[in-house]
Amino acid sequence: MEMHAYSEDYLLTAQRILGDMLDYAVNEYEFDPDEFYKMFLVSDVSRQFQEGNPTYIAGKNGCEMVKEVIRSAGLVMEEIPDEMYLDKSPEYWAGWALAYYQWYTARPFMKIYKVVTIEDLLKMYSVYHEMDIMKFVEAINEKWNQYYTETNLKRLRKIAGLSQRELADLSGVALRQIQLFEQKKRNINHTRAIDVLKIGKVLGCKSEDLLEI
Repeated sequence: MEMHAYSEDYLLTAQRILGDMLDYAVNEYEFDPDEFYKMFLVSDVSRQFQEGNPTYIAGKNGCEMVKEVIRSAGLVMEEIPDEMYLDKSPEYWAGWALAYYQWYTARPFMKIYKVVTIEDLLKMYSVYHEMDIMKFVEAINEKWNQYYTETNLKRLRKIAGLSQRELADLSGVALRQIQLFEQKKRNINHTRAIDVLKIGKVLGCKSEDLLEI
């Protein structure tokens, strides 16, 4: 069961839009990268984007996204003409890579930001910008696991007052499988949907509550 934020058909466009957004905000409006990104996070723009609203991941360009974020923050600024460069800056790469990671994991931008800031991403540019994008995903996943130390499965199992053995017996899912999920040695997002459903039924939660998103 592999879950992405939205259809892969939109991915390349979404990456380009988020890349252009950060590039334009920083290099034309001269925002500090993290200060602008925090404005993006608390705006409805980030929610619409991460949920795959076609208007935001395909219908708008990066410059329009910046202007909407500025308006949503209540700022009054002189509008700068749209500008998207062929030469891609580190800020563009940061937005481009971030869009891929959010799509691939279906994790909210806000939770990702707690793990890695835009400045952190910019520092990764020299090493990762010419690598396969999955190397970047692996690097951020490592940071994610260091920050979020407890899986949703373990947290919900403890709330239910069950041991791993008891959960295995009640759900019919192998004990070793549950242990591997909780140890983050096996990704629950990629396991069989029926196993997640069985565990959720025992714990009294929805299947999506158990996924690491």
